[in-house]
Amino acid sequence: MYEVEIKVPADVEAVRERLRRVDAERVGARRQRDVYYDAPHRDFAETDEALRLRRETPIASVSDSRTTRDEDGFETTKLTYKGPLVDEGSKTRIEHETGVDDGEAASGVFGGLGFEPAATVEKRREFWRYDGYTVTLDDVDGLGEFVEVEREVEDEPAVASARDAAVDVLSELGLDGTDQIRTSYLGLLLEGE
Repeated sequence: MYEVEIKVPADVEAVRERLRRVDAERVGARRQRDVYYDAPHRDFAETDEALRLRRETPIASVSDSRTTRDEDGFETTKLTYKGPLVDEGSKTRIEHETGVDDGEAASGVFGGLGFEPAATVEKRREFWRYDGYTVTLDDVDGLGEFVEVEREVEDEPAVASARDAAVDVLSELGLDGTDQIRTSYLGLLLEGE
């Protein structure tokens, strides 16, 4: 599976209003805490890979998005591997993700195998569906506000058309695809240190 993604800096409130005007569907909001790991056998920064353990909780409402309390006390954890970028015009990568029953235990397994936490990225995310894409409004601690437009595709030949259509979605939302940032939030945080 390929995750085709375009990310731009943006005023989240202005984009939220545009999404409402085009009748996009709001599908939820979450607080996410991503811990990225370094591998003992290779340098993920050099290979452009990432291994992440994500813990997330639902956020009750947009006005409550700066809190870490959730609607029902339910936290989920996911383990994600992201491969190197495969497209020069977007943040497209091969991605494998699975749910984890116990985040603390998973962290212990990584530590036991020599994987060390490299950095933590915390953000509030609001998810919308529009024109076959997921539009994500992000407020990232230490970095600011961004909008991501993404879709998964089955094979590499479908990447270019999905990327071009994502740029069209950005344009419909008043954003410019040429403002794209291909660096991950992790990379942006590490650059700022």
